[in-house]
Amino acid sequence: MPSSGYDIFPFSEFKSKLKKHGVIPVVSDRKILEICRDKISTFKHLNKFFRLPNTTLNPDEIDTYPVIAKPRFGKGSRDVIQVNDEQEKKYICSKYPNMIYQEFLPGDEYTIDVMSDLEANPIISVPRVRLQTKSGISTKGKIVLDKELIEESMKMVKKLKIIGPSCIQMKKDKFGQFQLVEINPRLGGGTIFTTLAGANFPKMVLELVEGKKIEPPKISEITVLRYFEEIVLDERNKINYIGKGLLTSNACHI
Repeated sequence: MPSSGYDIFPFSEFKSKLKKHGVIPVVSDRKILEICRDKISTFKHLNKFFRLPNTTLNPDEIDTYPVIAKPRFGKGSRDVIQVNDEQEKKYICSKYPNMIYQEFLPGDEYTIDVMSDLEANPIISVPRVRLQTKSGISTKGKIVLDKELIEESMKMVKKLKIIGPSCIQMKKDKFGQFQLVEINPRLGGGTIFTTLAGANFPKMVLELVEGKKIEPPKISEITVLRYFEEIVLDERNKINYIGKGLLTSNACHI
């Protein structure tokens, strides 16, 4: 069950060989992975069926600002830049030649974790609003059982025939409508939010491999805060907690 945008590809490529040795990779076919990795391909495949922000490779097509510039094959929030005017666009074009340009969506950002069975039939969808992120990873979020997000996300993974877990990013546009930003055909970095809400995706994957039928669990609309916490034991076995999320010079002196 790969959880990185990099390791899903070899697992998918060697899926048949792995199965011969008793290993069942819960990943989608490589063609699906390529569509999801390439943001232009994602736009072309889904734009006719779902709402997506206008996306282009040609910066000359941009006539309204702001827009979002991002790598065509990027992951997370690395090199995602808001472009506010023509001058900034020219600078981005000169510094980052392989960017795509996407309509700016001003609304809240949502992540939807979806689990599908081995035949690409969606089982459950758990949306959450991203209240805080660090380096592209959600550190504070609230489960929001929005009917539209649940139904649309399940239709998307069904359309693409995604197997196993997937992680979908959506944002609201200026009219308050949800639009698809990207799809990751793997576990997301914030899967713990969904697990704590009642849907244990890793356990579901094991049950799929074992051939068990999975009944959608009851989901709680909880808020989750994530912290780093350091626990230090000194020579007297005294426990000292450093954190939450803070590591200061004073705290290090025990």
